[in-house]
Amino acid sequence: MIGQQSPLTDPVGTDRPDQRWQVAGLCLVLAAITFGVFGQTLHHQFIDFDDETYVYDNPMVVRGLTLKGTAWAFTSFYANNWHPLTWLSHMLDCQLYGLNPAGHHLTNVLLHTATVIALFLVLRQMTGALWRSAFVAAVFAIHPLRVESVAWVAERKDVLSGLFFMLSIGAYVRYARRPSSWGRYGLVLLLFALGLMCKPMLVTLPVVLLLLDYWPLQRVESAGRLVLEKLPLLALSIALCITTVLAQNEAMPSSQSYSLPLRLGNALVACTVYLGQMVWPAGLAVFYPYPHNGLSAWEVGPAGTLLAGLSAVAFGRRRTQPWLLSGWLWYLIMLLPVLGIIQVGDQSHADRYTYLPQIGIYVALTWLAAERGAKLHVGRGAIGGLMTAVVVVLMARAWIQTAYWKSGETLWTHALACTTDNYIAHGNLAGIFLEKGRVDDAITHYQEALQINPHDAEAHYNFGNALRQKGRVDEAITQYYDALQLKPDYVSALNNLGNILLQMGKADEAVKQFQRALQIDPNHAGTDYNLGICFYLLGRMDEAISHYEKALQLKPADPGVLNNLAWLLATCPKASLRNGNKAVELARQASELTGGENPVMLHTLAAALAEAGRFPEALETAQRALPLAEAQSNTRLAGQLQSEMNLYQSGAPFHSPERTH
Repeated sequence: MIGQQSPLTDPVGTDRPDQRWQVAGLCLVLAAITFGVFGQTLHHQFIDFDDETYVYDNPMVVRGLTLKGTAWAFTSFYANNWHPLTWLSHMLDCQLYGLNPAGHHLTNVLLHTATVIALFLVLRQMTGALWRSAFVAAVFAIHPLRVESVAWVAERKDVLSGLFFMLSIGAYVRYARRPSSWGRYGLVLLLFALGLMCKPMLVTLPVVLLLLDYWPLQRVESAGRLVLEKLPLLALSIALCITTVLAQNEAMPSSQSYSLPLRLGNALVACTVYLGQMVWPAGLAVFYPYPHNGLSAWEVGPAGTLLAGLSAVAFGRRRTQPWLLSGWLWYLIMLLPVLGIIQVGDQSHADRYTYLPQIGIYVALTWLAAERGAKLHVGRGAIGGLMTAVVVVLMARAWIQTAYWKSGETLWTHALACTTDNYIAHGNLAGIFLEKGRVDDAITHYQEALQINPHDAEAHYNFGNALRQKGRVDEAITQYYDALQLKPDYVSALNNLGNILLQMGKADEAVKQFQRALQIDPNHAGTDYNLGICFYLLGRMDEAISHYEKALQLKPADPGVLNNLAWLLATCPKASLRNGNKAVELARQASELTGGENPVMLHTLAAALAEAGRFPEALETAQRALPLAEAQSNTRLAGQLQSEMNLYQSGAPFHSPERTH
């Protein structure tokens, strides 16, 4: 019976309350094995898979901690999530380390280490079992399934929320010893709220606390009161669930792509896959494709049968082995938010989703093994040797798995080796090859990705970029149109298509694409800049100036925008649109931003000075630009400068001829 065993005694009888040195030593060992596996990440780079969104290409984050950034963190649904503390942690990293990836990786490792130690201390606090608590924490620390959560900078939300999860449980255990203390309960609420602001997966904590009331805390005297005291926590969970649904609305695929029966079947299979990966952690990948062709009865049936059988065993032994039911339900309940019943993204399952749920399984199996060992009179030396062997094997596997995260190329190459029909892996590997100039390899992988999933708008767009680099312009246009068919508001595809049309001399058609881009994203500086070029070529100078000015408002330090607007204000054939003094100011900024030795910028500055009536300065500036243009073999620009210098010597500015289209 539950009541026959105190939650603060160890059935093996090896632990004493005053073993502080052992506790401290075990904490050091846990920290050492954690760093032993994950310390290598300090030599890893960022991964071009959400790291750019969360860190190095996020303008709010790269500025470090600012008042504006803090307000944004609490009010933004950026990246389809609301997790302000996660954003603030990334900002703090940028404040401390800049964009040096070693510092960002170090924070992840430190947070995971703190979570590991907190798990050990909290579990020992609840159960009184020193060595079993240490073993659970060790397996949690270095199991290969932890690699994704720790080695991936963008997955900061896992390790940060995990720490607050453990602290919340620790505070709850302290409260449970004096339930009348509102201060202690308030601390539980605060820590839980902070955890929810790191990752919404913690919404199941109120139910987990009820499980802990059952075992090991054994607070079963009044079930109604126990449920009642969880209501404030549950209210926080409900509020966060609503916020998360609003934030992730755009990321939720339609039921046409993922039907409810498919999602339910995949949830059952995922639960069993995680169990298999826990026992045999091989073939782990950063992305597992969703089974678009469905799941067979031979996959769903056995998975459902296994889960039902394990649940029946755990329930049947609830009186004699309560840790089985508590640990098993911990696992299932904590997995619920990430089983894809409400599908977000295209993954069928993910290693990171096991970060906190599998602790329940570790506890159940460890306590079961300890009980069996005691009944069979297995010696402590044999048990200790087995525990050590398990930890060593897991460390070796986790070290190898972590090494795959050293670069995007190794990560996605490994994913392709471990999975089939992985269009995400093909697409990301293609992007890496394209960035490295291996365009042919990129094209091959984009073709593979689109053969697997022809409905991927991003793959069509990126394939178009690769084809454009190879000079296969017509094929690139086709890919951009395919991307826009799938995603009509794809701003990047609209802009790239417009740029190609512009280069082909089809300015009228290009304008249509750029204007469509502005209807979706009216604050895209590049689109306004492109429209300015189009209208200039079409002779619609007032519209060109208007779009350049808007682009400049959005991106005030862009040399290209500054230069083009200055040129128009200095040389526009319409006198009413010219403004020499403003042109000088803009052209000087453009020249300074490019180092003061750019002949194109100096050319514009000379024209602006002439329009402002400052002909000696205009002549001197043009004379400076001429040898620079010649050194670059820019004969066209050199010829223009020589021609315009004659005008400046005679006291006349240069004005562009009227453009007709």
